Amino acid sequence: MTLFARQGYEETTVEAVAQAAGMSKRSFFRYFPSKEDLVLDSQDAIGEELAEALAARPANEPAWVALRRAFDLIVDRMDTVPGRVETLLRMLNGTPTLMASQLARRSRWRDLLAPHLVGRLSGVTGDVALLQAAALAGAALACYEAVQNAWLAAADRPKARSMMDDAMSAIAPLAR
Repeated sequence: MTLFARQGYEETTVEAVAQAAGMSKRSFFRYFPSKEDLVLDSQDAIGEELAEALAARPANEPAWVALRRAFDLIVDRMDTVPGRVETLLRMLNGTPTLMASQLARRSRWRDLLAPHLVGRLSGVTGDVALLQAAALAGAALACYEAVQNAWLAAADRPKARSMMDDAMSAIAPLAR
């Protein structure tokens, strides 16, 4: 990531990445199918962690509140390692190919989250519950993206956790 931040993602070659890691280009491709996968593989893992965090929330917690609390996993990283997160987010948002791939992976996050919301929805079942669960997960992801953008644009470094509360409260109250 340091190499990408210094040289730019597009300008950094696989050869340079491999050399910086002390391996051959051939070895690099044994671990990662592409340079893009090197950067974005963590996004898949984060989606799975987010779904696990949501599944671990108390069963009686309302869906929207459970989603908000599950997102602490991500927004707390923004607050604890802001420099590292900022570098990654600027690269992801500033590189069209990475941004497109990131959006596709976030779509999978929605698909991972939705099944954990279905049982939290009262009075709906079947296809309607699946639809509403997907809509809630998508709305929470939109809030997270808004937080990322505002966090990056801020001159100071506001607390992402508070920003996430504010963003999600705009859609529905977070109080029980």
